[in-house]
Amino acid sequence: MASPRTSTHSSETRPGLRLADALIYLGMGTIFGILLVKSEVVSWFRIQEMFRFQAFHMNGIIGSAVVVAGASIALLRRIQATTIRGEPISISDKPFERGVNQIVGGIAFGLGWGLLGACPGPIYALIGAGVTPVAVALLSAMLGAWTYGHLKPYLPH
Repeated sequence: MASPRTSTHSSETRPGLRLADALIYLGMGTIFGILLVKSEVVSWFRIQEMFRFQAFHMNGIIGSAVVVAGASIALLRRIQATTIRGEPISISDKPFERGVNQIVGGIAFGLGWGLLGACPGPIYALIGAGVTPVAVALLSAMLGAWTYGHLKPYLPH
């Protein structure tokens, strides 16, 4: 009898799938990182311009990303897309309630982004581009995520 975690599309039935997946993800991440660097999204100066309302560059990129993400989610739902393993892609709606969690989270994210000059995605691109001091920010973010994981049962949700 097969275990509950085994599916007809698991790596047990398709040898090398995990390596192929890793190479695809590595390639996509590398291309994404190059795009972040070339579009200056990782530039501390561009981020400061955005927060000071001095340039539209970053706002335009973020706005474009929101539009593309919304259209992509709508398309995925409409065509009932599946993963490369054939599993259905399910994107659930998030409750907004009074929006307090979103507002507090947005403020915390914005403060960190403004102080550091980088949000979580570009941290990897910055490290890849040779800005190694940002590794301290990455380690700090990992420590924060680990801390939250341990404190989550004691926090109000």
